Order: sequence, then C-alpha cells, then structure tokens
Amino acid sequence: MDERVTASVRRKYDRNARFFDRMDRMVQDDWRRQVTARATGNVLEVGVGTGKNLPFYQSETTVKVTGIDLSPGMLSVARGKGCPVPQDLVEMDAQRMAFPDGSFDTVVATCVFCTVPDPVAGLREVRRVCRPGGRIVLMEHVRVDKPIIGRLMDALDPLVVWLMGTHINRRTVENVRRAGLTIERIERLKGDLVLLIEAVP
Repeated sequence: MDERVTASVRRKYDRNARFFDRMDRMVQDDWRRQVTARATGNVLEVGVGTGKNLPFYQSETTVKVTGIDLSPGMLSVARGKGCPVPQDLVEMDAQRMAFPDGSFDTVVATCVFCTVPDPVAGLREVRRVCRPGGRIVLMEHVRVDKPIIGRLMDALDPLVVWLMGTHINRRTVENVRRAGLTIERIERLKGDLVLLIEAVP
C-alpha cells in the first residue's frame, strides 16, 4: 500500500471538495435511490464524499449511517447535507478501517473503488466489517470490456488520475471476486459502464 498515492488522492479531493457537486453529474439521483433502498440496519457508507447519498436513506429500513472518507474537505461539505437517519461522518482510509469485524449490516459505496489506491485491500476491509449474513451494495463505473472503448479508457486513465485521482479503467467486478466477496447480482445501470453490484461477505 503506497502512502504517497493515498496522500495524493486526499489532496486532490480536498482541492475539489467545494466544486465536487457541480462536477459530479454522472451519478443520477434514481441510481442513488436504488442503492440506498437496499441499505438496512446499521449502515457503513465507504467514500461518503460530499454526502450526496445521505438524503436518500430511508428511515423505515436504515437505523444509522456511518460515513467514512479519506478527505476532510469532502467530509466538511457532507456535514451540511440532510439525512433522515442518524449519521456519523468520520475521516478514515477505506484500506485500513478502524471498525471491529462484523460491525455493519450493510456496506454501501458509490463510485469509490475507482479511487481507492488498492481497491482489493479496500474491498477486503468491506468484507471484514460487514457482518455474516449482511449485504454489500456497490455502484461503480468500470472499464468497458470492448476492444476500442477499453483501449481508449486505458489510454486516458493516466490523465484522469493526474487531474482527479480517479481511475476510469478499473475491473471492479474482478476485484470484488479477488477480495473474497460472493456476487449475488449485477445490474447494468448504464450499459457496460455503470454497474450495481450486490454481494455478500
């Protein structure tokens, strides 16, 4: 795990925090509703960012949301967002979470494992902190596995990482499996580019 890469990602998101909501047009509110509707009990949101999912949690099914993020700048924005359930927002690295094993009923992440420097390490931590019988809900943009588009994404990836700290060519489904999670369902939200992945520890 390269601490320099992690620090670089933190700096980029701190720098962009004030403008991030205006830049983040890709994720539709309807997709956020689909993710949060699957969140039950005590929920961990990994990479809560500026808190754009927080208003969509449902008090009928969610008891509490704990949101973690690497960037204090992003968390500062998130604290201004409303949430219909109790929330606790904490600065923390997804690659090394401070929670005990099996702490959460549901773990949620939206467009996060494109950014975590070691996504498999982060996903292993997700598996560890999700209780046995719990649920993991990920919405991620992934590398499109088609010759021309995939190669173009690979070619553009270094530039996007330099600008934003985000990889556009992550093979997240493969990474989820490498982390030891069992995938139960994959839904295509936008062709082969944006996927909703449901898994269990």
